[in-house]
Amino acid sequence: MIVLGYNGFSRGAELFGRLYGATGVGRNLLVGHDAAAALVIDGEVVAAVEEERLSRVKKTSDFPVHAITWCLNSAGVDLDQVDVFAFPWRFSTTVAEEMISGICDSDLPVAAKFDALRSTGELYTGMLSPDAVYHDFVERTGHELDPNKLTLVPHHLAHLMCGAYLAGGGDAAFLVSDGRAETLSSVMGELRNGVVRQFDESAVPMTSSLGVAFGRITRYLGFVPNNDEYKVMGLAAYGPPPRHNPLLERVVRLHENGSYTISIPRDISAYYALFDELFGGDSEKREQFDFRVKVAGLAQHMVEAVTAHQVRALTAASGLDTLLFEGGLALNCVANTKMLERSPFTGMEVSFGASDPGVAIGAAVYAAGLRNRPADAVTTPYLGPSYDERQVQDALAEYADRVEWQEEPDAASIADRTAELLAGKNVVGWFQGRTEFGPRALGNRSILANPAFPDIKDIINLRVKHREPFRPFAPVILESEAPRVFSMGKKTSSPYMTFVFPVRKEYQERIPGACHVDGTARAQTVNERQNPALARLLRAFTARTDVPCLLNTSFNVAGEPIVCSPRDALECFLATEIDYLVIDRFVITKKGS
Repeated sequence: MIVLGYNGFSRGAELFGRLYGATGVGRNLLVGHDAAAALVIDGEVVAAVEEERLSRVKKTSDFPVHAITWCLNSAGVDLDQVDVFAFPWRFSTTVAEEMISGICDSDLPVAAKFDALRSTGELYTGMLSPDAVYHDFVERTGHELDPNKLTLVPHHLAHLMCGAYLAGGGDAAFLVSDGRAETLSSVMGELRNGVVRQFDESAVPMTSSLGVAFGRITRYLGFVPNNDEYKVMGLAAYGPPPRHNPLLERVVRLHENGSYTISIPRDISAYYALFDELFGGDSEKREQFDFRVKVAGLAQHMVEAVTAHQVRALTAASGLDTLLFEGGLALNCVANTKMLERSPFTGMEVSFGASDPGVAIGAAVYAAGLRNRPADAVTTPYLGPSYDERQVQDALAEYADRVEWQEEPDAASIADRTAELLAGKNVVGWFQGRTEFGPRALGNRSILANPAFPDIKDIINLRVKHREPFRPFAPVILESEAPRVFSMGKKTSSPYMTFVFPVRKEYQERIPGACHVDGTARAQTVNERQNPALARLLRAFTARTDVPCLLNTSFNVAGEPIVCSPRDALECFLATEIDYLVIDRFVITKKGS
């Protein structure tokens, strides 16, 4: 059976721009963002890639025509051979009626209600409805799709199915939390014997979205909502935990069943005024680092308190040992660690597709009828494009007037040569194998450096990534070595950078570049099975330096998608102060450097 999952809308950016005044990247951030495609053949995810990696438009919500084309071509499949097309949104007529009722029952003035109904009507008929989804596919692919082959999967169910499949199946309690789905923002329940049971009494409507609330504070601090929340999370570590939190006192109400209500105005000027009142802020203070740290700490504390409240209710209602956490909020790795360590759960999984790229996988998995996968099946995030030696050489030839290169004879030699470069204060672009799927660079499209140098973070932030100096970096370490360097609590591995761990005191001075200001690190663990090239490099580097890990950050600059092709890598290399670029067995330098 062949199933193609995909996420994205052709008219999303246009409609959100025209109807709601969204601009820039914000036009892609409401519904359909992180457009992607995934191909499942006979129960195995064989290909998946985000549209942004191919179109080079960050977080695009566009119909993923490039991603679909690549997935099919990589497997030698055409559209006629696909049995089911799975789409991770189900805006049924029932959902439409709920949207209408929500507007009519709101406290908006009558004229504003009519405006909202008009905008919502155009959005529904032009983009969200089953008919609009069907016609979007036909128009963008040119394929006369049998309507019976199109399956619409509820958004949160697609999130859950992605996490459940990638975790290996089995019974688990689940929590899904994001900005919004069709009408809800968070659901919880359990997956038992392959059957999903949602605890409806604990569902949270999108009007009380924790993700949206965190996003509004992100905007208040001068960042981009639904894009820069990780910056707020990182900024929070620069201050002490709050003694009291006006957000929890004035904005959030927790209910016994695990649900909650969040009351923040929708209008930007109104919630800026509310936040100024709550935080003692104004336009001048919002530019001050200490004030931003304070507000970030309050926002992070709100996320941790609300998710802890949900987990307590989920534990009582389910009684299962394992927790699956999916959705955009699951990228908050600081909250994830506290959720696990402060709960009775013995295990917790957050997939590499936890945010919206993963719903393409989840929809396909659901439509394929998969509730479990074989326990010994390899789960890999390396599902995207790879490039053979001829393609690499062709790209190098295009840039021959600007770069020069040496070819190492084999994999062991390239690991040794790269380890030698990293032992110094060199920043290396590392490009190997298939592109990672999801928001994290997990060692195939990475910028690597030696964390033993205290100023290496500043070098990369300012000279390479062109981003804020407070931003931390993640270490990557062999799974077998991780417990020696980090206090890992209940976790034995963390292959997708979805948890943070305290760095043991004896290592904080040895790897200062990998330590955040609070002494923690968002570590990625790796083993030979998951990524043999990266594991080989780590062994060579540690043997040469006695430093147990490498600093790993995504191979891109601020505002750009992670590189995908050799040409992308060369362009990024030449536009930054990266010292060396390693593509497969080629070590590349800039001419005249």
